[in-house]
Amino acid sequence: MDKSLLLTSKQMARFVADGFLQFDSLIPAELNTKALAELQSKETGGWYGYAKSGTPLSRMFENMPGVRAVFDHPRFQGIMHSLVGPDPLYDHHANHTVPPGRHEAQALHADAIIDTRTHFDVQFYYFPHDTPREMGGTMVVPGSHFRQVNTFDINRYQNFLGQHCIVCKAGTVIATHHGIWHCAQPNLTDRTRHMLKLRVNPTVRQLRLWNTEDIDDPEIRQILSTNHRWYGNEVRIEYVQRVKLWRFLTGDPKWDLSMWLGRIENKPRNQPAAV
Repeated sequence: MDKSLLLTSKQMARFVADGFLQFDSLIPAELNTKALAELQSKETGGWYGYAKSGTPLSRMFENMPGVRAVFDHPRFQGIMHSLVGPDPLYDHHANHTVPPGRHEAQALHADAIIDTRTHFDVQFYYFPHDTPREMGGTMVVPGSHFRQVNTFDINRYQNFLGQHCIVCKAGTVIATHHGIWHCAQPNLTDRTRHMLKLRVNPTVRQLRLWNTEDIDDPEIRQILSTNHRWYGNEVRIEYVQRVKLWRFLTGDPKWDLSMWLGRIENKPRNQPAAV
């Protein structure tokens, strides 16, 4: 794959720290129009897919050529390759719609049961039309992907410091770690809001799948030291989790931030010399 289409190491570090990446206006207008028409169609748009989980993604969406073209777009492919590698498996998808005049927000949740893997699936949120704040968008909590929860166990929480509402132009794509906390927001307009979610599973070890030319950029340490603040003093726990995931992604078992993981691993076995 053309390296220019792949994510950089700094973008990968941002994904590790925040749990998501936002790509504004990634998909061109012509494809957005075709995909939106399919999502609005009674024949294809209401489909919530689980029945074909485990099928290669390349064999899906044959009845939705507009949506298929979105997923086949070179830049979309580059992002997907960087995060999960070639030939990912289809997990499920959903045409999430919020009707006009909907004043209630969805409860905060994660789309998974408690999942202790270092390996991760990626969920893509594709917005085929402009989504201004009054139309809602999807709210995500940056840095929440390491807080492993079971679906709606967190539904009593709301209004996190630093929460991010996806306000965007048509063609915007969000790539998230499968554990990110998120919820749909109210739609105060007179138009239905559409967002297509796609979850994919990797079929290869997620090891240096992106463009690693900037792997030694000092800014990576700054990115991985981001403090989202909503977790308070537990930021140190976040640092440890990021170090573990960065080691996994880079294949460097000794990489660390200020010895956060190194001091925990320090278990000397040498016997002291006899006096």
